Amino acid sequence: MNTLHLKFGAGAQDRMRLKLRLNPVFVVLAALILAITWYNPSFIEPAGLMNFLRRAAPLVVLTCGQLFVLVTGGFDLSAGSLVTLTVIGGSLITLGDAAMTYPAIAALYLIGLAAGALNGLVVHRLKVPSIITTLGMLLALKGTALAWSGGSPRGYLPDNFRAFGRLVWRDIPLTGILPVAVIVLAVVVVTAAWLLHATNFGKLALAIGDNARAAELAGVAVGRVRVAAFILSALSAVTAGILVGGFAGVSVGAGDGMELQAIAAAVIGGVQLLGGRGSVPGALAGALALYALFTLLNLIGLPQPIRESVEGVILIAAAAAAWRQRRQA
Repeated sequence: MNTLHLKFGAGAQDRMRLKLRLNPVFVVLAALILAITWYNPSFIEPAGLMNFLRRAAPLVVLTCGQLFVLVTGGFDLSAGSLVTLTVIGGSLITLGDAAMTYPAIAALYLIGLAAGALNGLVVHRLKVPSIITTLGMLLALKGTALAWSGGSPRGYLPDNFRAFGRLVWRDIPLTGILPVAVIVLAVVVVTAAWLLHATNFGKLALAIGDNARAAELAGVAVGRVRVAAFILSALSAVTAGILVGGFAGVSVGAGDGMELQAIAAAVIGGVQLLGGRGSVPGALAGALALYALFTLLNLIGLPQPIRESVEGVILIAAAAAAWRQRRQA
């Protein structure tokens, strides 16, 4: 079994290295940054780039979590609702009391852990397709958030809770500023890269997405890996929710549509929708490219519905490309 594990891992790592060499998302990201700089020259300054990373941090974090589900051949449509529940739950648990911030965060991560584990167990044990399972979880979490809040924003988040999203350290050498959200982004990206590209878990996740039946016959605990992938996605959604709460405060629509943005970002970064292919650097670049595109559209003055249309086109094109690749394989 170990030999087969290494074989799966070596193939996955080789594909990842090839993808990094050929992935056009890095060129797209560079082109978008140049275009934004054309409209706003201060964007390319260190402080401007730090602010861009701060605003993009929730999407990057959510994309890193979604990546693990996608490479195993699944989808997590519940992530956006978990972001909303995190924001609303944070305000209702703390009730504005700074002393309750860390107990509230611990409780929110436990909720995320439970939601992710339930998603994974339903997909594995009951053989319900992940898109159906997580759609049901989306509705359940959204309903819970609305029922908990009474259908409208209530309470507020204390300053030490919001600090994760909006606190900025100043007088930093080279960059001038360092947002706490950028530190969170860096920690999540490094952790995700280590898990996917430097551990046996990551190798097995890629092997399962490539051919789940072959991985199972080789002795891989497919169910455990898939449950872990959904848990990682849920925990990343809670982390993204904490950052969103810091940016925007309490809103019953805080996470609306974020799950589709994360999937679109991962796809832009070269993740294959049907599983078996993906990298953290690619997903990171995809999330930054998508957020840069949104920024550019705002600078140009195009309305928000255009952004949603762009997401839809990306997902349709990616699904078509993934299906074509599988048919040719």
